[in-house]
Amino acid sequence: MVTFFIIMGIGLCVLILLVLYRVAFGPGIYNRVAAMSAIGTKTLVILLIIGIVYDRVDMFIDISIVYALLNFIGTLAVARYLESEK
Repeated sequence: MVTFFIIMGIGLCVLILLVLYRVAFGPGIYNRVAAMSAIGTKTLVILLIIGIVYDRVDMFIDISIVYALLNFIGTLAVARYLESEK
């Protein structure tokens, strides 16, 4: 079962690289912000997979909740900035 989670983590890392292309070469700033938020979400899932692999889910859930909150606040801050820029 641990092998399955490691393979899923590697697959998510590959998906992060694909979304990173959208961040670098996105058609607009809004697409880039959405892609950065998607990277944060995928990183959150990778943190939970790491917690399952190392059998420390309780610790990694706390870390992932804080990371999700920071990702959400960062996305809101960028959206608020872009809204006021118009």
